[in-house]
Amino acid sequence: MSQQKIGTRCVQAGYTPKNGEPRQIPIIQSTTFKYDTSEDMGKLFDLEASGYFYTRLQNPTNDHVAAKIAALEGGTAGMLTSSGQAANFFALFNICECGSHIVASSSIYGGTFNLIAVTMAKMGIEVTFVSPTATDEELDAAFRDNTRAVFGETIANPALTVLDIEKFANAAHRHGVPLIVDNTFPTPVNCRPIEWGADIVTHSTTKYMDGHGAGVGGAIVDSGKFDWMAHADKFPGLTQPDESYHGITYAEKFGKEGAFITKATAQLMRDFGSIQSPQNAFILNLGLESLHVRMPRHVENGLAVAKFLEKHPKVVKVSYPGLESDPYYEIARKYMPNGGCGVVSFELEGGRSAAEAFMKKLRVAAIETHVADARTCCLNPATSTHRQMTDEQLLEAGIPAGLVRMSCGLEDKEDLIADLEQALS
Repeated sequence: MSQQKIGTRCVQAGYTPKNGEPRQIPIIQSTTFKYDTSEDMGKLFDLEASGYFYTRLQNPTNDHVAAKIAALEGGTAGMLTSSGQAANFFALFNICECGSHIVASSSIYGGTFNLIAVTMAKMGIEVTFVSPTATDEELDAAFRDNTRAVFGETIANPALTVLDIEKFANAAHRHGVPLIVDNTFPTPVNCRPIEWGADIVTHSTTKYMDGHGAGVGGAIVDSGKFDWMAHADKFPGLTQPDESYHGITYAEKFGKEGAFITKATAQLMRDFGSIQSPQNAFILNLGLESLHVRMPRHVENGLAVAKFLEKHPKVVKVSYPGLESDPYYEIARKYMPNGGCGVVSFELEGGRSAAEAFMKKLRVAAIETHVADARTCCLNPATSTHRQMTDEQLLEAGIPAGLVRMSCGLEDKEDLIADLEQALS
C-alpha cells in the first residue's frame, strides 16, 4: 500500500493488533517486566536486544503512541516525554554539552526561552537568539565553531510569528548541525517540518495532540536524515563509544535512523527519568485519533475570530498568520496551505486594565493558563504569566500590556464572535 494519508495515520499508525489482541492500544501500567534469565535481561542493558525492563526508560504503550507521532511527522523514530519542556530539553541536550552553543529564534515560547537562556546557560551551554525574519547573512553570523543545533517554533507562542523552515534548515546544514523545530501549534496535520528540511521535531502533546486538556506530555521525532558521522567531531556523544553502555557507538550501531532517539532514551531518560505515564499516553492516543478532524475546525474558528477582531475599533492589532494583512501570511501559505492553528493574539486599547476588564466579561471563553484544546480559553500575559514585568519590559519582549492570547476551541464560531462582541462592548 502506498503512503497513507494523514487522517488514516492519525487513526491507524503505531499499533496493529494481531489475531485476538486488543483493538485499542493496551495500557501497560507496570513499572517492571519479568525475564526468565539474567542473560536475557543483560542483553537489554547492553542494547543488544529490544524489549522492556523498566518504565522509566521505555514502556510498550508509550512506544506505540510515539510510533504513531513519528509516522504523522514522517520520521524514523520517536519517543514520548513527560512534557513539551522535557521534549525540547532532551532534543537539545542530547547533542549539546558544557561548552556548546545554540542558535535559536528569538520568537519562541517564554518557557523555552528561559530553558535555553537561563537553565541551560547554567550548564555551560550558550545561545545566540536571532530574529525569525533574519537574512541568510544574519543567520550565518550567529554561528560559532561550537554551535551544535538550531532551534525554532513553526508558529511561535504567543507571538504567532512563522518560522522560515527551509531558510533555517539550509543555514543549519551549511554549518553542519541539525535544525530542531517545535511543531506544537500546527501539528503534523497542517505542517510537517521534516518535509522542509528539519532534522528533529518536538511537540508539547498537551496541546492540540491531546486536544482536551486531559494529560500533560511531550514528544520527539527524528527525521533519520542527519548524518552524524559526517560531522563526527561535533557530536561525540553519538559518534564515539559510550562507556556507560560497554563502548557502543550509537551512530554506528543504530544508523542515522535510530541513533538520536536511542541515545536520548538510553542516556537521558535513564538519567533524568522524564517519562510520560502510560495512562497519559493512552489518553494522548485518543486525541490523536481525531486530530485530523479537529484541526480544520480550530483553523476555521481562529480565522473567523481574527477577521472579526481586525475590524473592531477597540482592537489595536491582531496577529494571526491566516489573515491577509498579517506580515507572515505569505510564508504561512507556503508551509501551511490548509491553515496553521486556532490561536489568535490581539492587543486592546487601554492596556493591562482593559484586557483584564474584557476577560472578566467573557462567558464562553475561559481564563486559563492553557492553549490549544477543545474549549476556547484566553490569557493576558501582563496579568498572569508575565505579571512580574513592567509595561516597558513587556514592550521590549514584544508582549504589550494589552495583549490577549485567545485559543479558539471547537465551539460554534458565531457563539465565539458573539461572546467577544458583548465583552468588548
